[in-house]
Amino acid sequence: MVLLFVLIGWLHLGLLVLTALFGFFTLRFLSFGKSKMLGVVLYLVTVALVTWGLYTFSKRAYKALPQIAEETIPAVVNYAESKGVELPFTDYASAKTLAVTEAKEQVANFGRYLRTAAFQIALLIIGMEVAVSMFLSGRWGTEADVQEAPDSLYATVVRELTMRFRIFYRSFARVIGAQIIISVINTVLTAVFLIWNQFHYTAVLTAATFLCGLLPIIGNIISNTLIVGVAFTLSPKMALIALIFLVVIH
Repeated sequence: MVLLFVLIGWLHLGLLVLTALFGFFTLRFLSFGKSKMLGVVLYLVTVALVTWGLYTFSKRAYKALPQIAEETIPAVVNYAESKGVELPFTDYASAKTLAVTEAKEQVANFGRYLRTAAFQIALLIIGMEVAVSMFLSGRWGTEADVQEAPDSLYATVVRELTMRFRIFYRSFARVIGAQIIISVINTVLTAVFLIWNQFHYTAVLTAATFLCGLLPIIGNIISNTLIVGVAFTLSPKMALIALIFLVVIH
């Protein structure tokens, strides 16, 4: 199992494995315990809806995030100057300048990024197919051999591997299930806070909170930074209130 995880990392197959595991988890959740075909149909519908939702969110975020930066950065800069804190930028234009060099380097390597994106998309599709295949017929191809020679070393290895994969999946399902619940609770409470205090860009911030919340720790840092930044456009006091609120609910 350790060698398997090392190979997954070395061969950059993490997306494939996560897609297969998450897809299988979703299929089992949507099958309601009996109808596998119903689960597959609902899974495909869910994938289509998630894809549409991500596309819609990306379009709105593409327009909203620069606007958030234009409004947030001056507010943060003014507050920092009032407290004698030096920042590596003084306005939105200089903040963009900081990112230009990195952006140019990425554009220069566009071909490499394009190949990487194509590879990741292929892994995503293969992972979905693997998930459906495991769900419809989640059996080892060697089970017949094991039944014919139940006491052999070969049969013992197959049984031990099967047990470990089942334990690994149960651990994954427990963690990802808990993370989804945590993200939903966090998103609902955050949405109420944003609406109650009349934040701008509430829809984008709420969607970002849920998506980022699926990533433990780092996801919360990303979404919290956006929210606190927007809160600065209202007032430094609101930024402090938002920070305290987010820390408490987390």
